[in-house]
Amino acid sequence: EVQLQASGGGVVQDGGSLRLSCAASGFTFDDWNLAWFRQAPGKAREMVSCIRGRDVNAYYADSVTGRFTISRDNARNTVSLQMNGLKSEDTGVYYCAAKSLIELGYRAPCDLVLYDVWGQGTLVTVSS
Repeated sequence: EVQLQASGGGVVQDGGSLRLSCAASGFTFDDWNLAWFRQAPGKAREMVSCIRGRDVNAYYADSVTGRFTISRDNARNTVSLQMNGLKSEDTGVYYCAAKSLIELGYRAPCDLVLYDVWGQGTLVTVSS
């Protein structure tokens, strides 16, 4: 069974840092794109960052570029999101997601609608 388990959320003050992790099981990790999405209260889910499988190229939303760093450990089947300089607008539920490279093909690697394996979400609250 394909599964993703996210962890690491919590409450942090404005300007603080958090590190989210997502553990994957049930699929060949190297052959899948991994991504982080988030959903703020009352808003649509949006892309935060994604990282490709074999070539590990990373992509970021403009709002987090320079503050967040995505990384993957193919030996441990985990993907992480280091979040620095957190702002109140970063508050939301963060979801990790996965998409097979074969199924993705040459389509946009971070397109939310293409991802079909989702973790349960972890809440990040940034207080001012």
